[in-house]
Amino acid sequence: MDNIAGQNASNKFAANITVFILVVLWLLPTIGLFVSSFRDRDQISNSGWWQAPMAVDLNFRTRIATDGAREENGVFILEGNVFADPALRANFPDSAGTVSAFGTRAVAPGEFPAGEVTELRGDGTLVVNADGSYRIETAEPLDRGPTLYFEARTPPKFTLDNYRTVLFADGMDRAFINTLTVTIPATIIPILIAAFAAYALAWMDFPGRGLLIAAVVGLLVVPLQLALVPLLKLHTEIGIGQSFLGIWLAHTGFGLPLAVYLLRNYMVGLPRDIIESAKVDGATDFQIFVRIILPLSFPALASFAIFQFLWTWNDLLVAKVFLPSGAESQVMTVKIADDLLGSRGGDWGILATAAFVSIAVPLIVFFTMQRYLVRGLLAGSVK
Repeated sequence: MDNIAGQNASNKFAANITVFILVVLWLLPTIGLFVSSFRDRDQISNSGWWQAPMAVDLNFRTRIATDGAREENGVFILEGNVFADPALRANFPDSAGTVSAFGTRAVAPGEFPAGEVTELRGDGTLVVNADGSYRIETAEPLDRGPTLYFEARTPPKFTLDNYRTVLFADGMDRAFINTLTVTIPATIIPILIAAFAAYALAWMDFPGRGLLIAAVVGLLVVPLQLALVPLLKLHTEIGIGQSFLGIWLAHTGFGLPLAVYLLRNYMVGLPRDIIESAKVDGATDFQIFVRIILPLSFPALASFAIFQFLWTWNDLLVAKVFLPSGAESQVMTVKIADDLLGSRGGDWGILATAAFVSIAVPLIVFFTMQRYLVRGLLAGSVK
């Protein structure tokens, strides 16, 4: 018995460690997105999110003004500090920083280490020190100051600008309403249809029921992308084209196979004694479905509602195909992808922020309904 107890404790410890590792692996990308949503765009491009608390080397550019040049022993001297440029004040508010390298070409901004004297491409020499001070010596006066590139260490910068950009973007409120307009009906309609179909496939005897169940299972493996063009063509022919009605029916069609499959399997496992007793008492199929099956099936209905809501809320492809391209019909995913990120989608700060803004409502829905997933509604139904 001691060996068995020790084995159980060991298995429990291994299971806890495994669960902990899986949770950490799932949380790491989320933590990375959360940290990146508060970081500056340039710092995101030059360092990972785990380096957010540390200083970052960034490339800057400044044009040296020729004002203040003086002549000493036939040599024209121009001195100043790169951090005094008003255009760089946002990065160096105290007009102070640390230069690690500099250059005179955009392709090589860190060609020379700080403090090294280098020759200008025209005439003269240039040196930039670590404190940002520079000195240019030329034999002839400069008509135009050279462009100076340098690498400087910047302190960690956290900002709310990304959230302001996403939340207060022009048309974002309309996109939020459009997303709700698409998601709520596209969640309710397939649940209603699937519940009726699942009850019929689970408890009603009729010819061809087995073939229908097999067809539902077969539809689960049909790729969504395969049906987009034929379905859009069908919508155009019947007159609904690219519209909210069209996208409701599209999400309903794509979600029904899984909904029917899940609900049917759940309803089959309900106690047969309850249903048979109701039939003996004279209840019709509709009364059994409404008063018995639906209340007992609420956990399955809630679980599918959560998944369907998440799928439709975060959908981009179906919305691009079945909704008009105008700003009046844009949902949040399309608004973020087309207007905020652009065609290349390289602004990781906006992307991370948009991810957290867009998951706010699904999180509320999940935490509101997740209690139904664990509630024992069948407890006490059978003596």
